[in-house]
Amino acid sequence: MSRQSGVYGLVMHSRLVAVTFEADDPVRATRFWAALLGREVVEDVAGALLPGEDGQLGLRFVPGRAGRPGANRMHLHLTSVDLDDQERTVATALELGGRHLDVGQRPEDRHVVLADPAGYEFCVIEPGNAYLAGCGPLGELAGEGNREVGLFWSRALGWPLVWDQDQETAIQSPAGGTKIAWGGPPVPPKTEPNRQRLELVAAAVGRQAAADELISLGATQVGIGKDGSVVLADPDGNEFSIAGARVGQSATSTVRPRTARD
Repeated sequence: MSRQSGVYGLVMHSRLVAVTFEADDPVRATRFWAALLGREVVEDVAGALLPGEDGQLGLRFVPGRAGRPGANRMHLHLTSVDLDDQERTVATALELGGRHLDVGQRPEDRHVVLADPAGYEFCVIEPGNAYLAGCGPLGELAGEGNREVGLFWSRALGWPLVWDQDQETAIQSPAGGTKIAWGGPPVPPKTEPNRQRLELVAAAVGRQAAADELISLGATQVGIGKDGSVVLADPDGNEFSIAGARVGQSATSTVRPRTARD
């Protein structure tokens, strides 16, 4: 796939930290993804975080509703170095409590669709996928969303568009790493608050000032979270949060065992 550049903000006051997943057993979900991706679990004031490095998106799991196949508005794409690596990743995921999932994929499709212990689907992408080349092990967060949402997040994060065709959009940090993509219309209607949401922190300004900047770009303010973060919604109504710069403060880490991805 070719890449196209877009116009993005010059001075942004928000930084993307993670995507948050609700789970009925967040500890189990956290351990699953820590082992699968080979990451440390960092405890901060908002709970357990799996920070990303080298442009990789962080993951956080919090108490709440479990994911449901067909109802999740985001899913992760893991990349593979070669066929052996893809097979190892799938085998490791199954050993850790994941399961195969049928979402209508065709027999000739080379990616493998799985669900984690919290019920969130993810794909282990086949080797040689040019679109995700160089993105790292966590290649993409793929979501439901109109083109307007992709343009909003490009401006909100200061990340350029790297795909903008047929109402489908994708953005990526100028430094590379995990892409975030939206599949375009038709977008399923929202009937309840999302189980997944992006988590931002304010940089250099207070969280309300950063929220006001996002509102000027097209977000709407929803309320205040239990942790004091400002909860907003993007142009498609997807909730996200912005907190003060507190991630990593007074943090303690535990190193998990090595896995096939180490």
